[in-house]
Amino acid sequence: MRKCKNCGGTDIDVDQARGDAVCMGCGSVLEDNIIVSEVTFVENSGGGSSAVGQFVAGDSSGNVPSLGGNFHTGVGRESRAATLQNAKRQINHLGHQLQMNQHCLDTAFNFYKMALCKHLTRGRKSSHVIAACLYLVCRTEGTPRILLAMR
Repeated sequence: MRKCKNCGGTDIDVDQARGDAVCMGCGSVLEDNIIVSEVTFVENSGGGSSAVGQFVAGDSSGNVPSLGGNFHTGVGRESRAATLQNAKRQINHLGHQLQMNQHCLDTAFNFYKMALCKHLTRGRKSSHVIAACLYLVCRTEGTPRILLAMR
């Protein structure tokens, strides 16, 4: 059984699609960029078989997949990946203004991913959710920050 290095929790969310393992207790990323080498085949109507999955090129950087330079910006991105990328950018921007270290910013991003997974971001302004995630990190880490500074 897998245990969290930070809190000792055993509730670990392993998401094969995202390729990471996150502690649901404290939000720490235990593993990221997990690559699964299992191949699944399905039989088509003509009797042939096809591999199921997403192709990852050898020169891939692990970023959001795109359709190439000839397509409009954002067409090849999945909505969730674009949302996460935007949230990470905003968390880093606000976190640097508050002089927070990288560990705190990573933890805030993990809290955001958990909130997104549980659909807690629906109907809320992303800036409010991001501020709440940063505030949550400040509280859990014992870092004093003033709420007015998070506007």
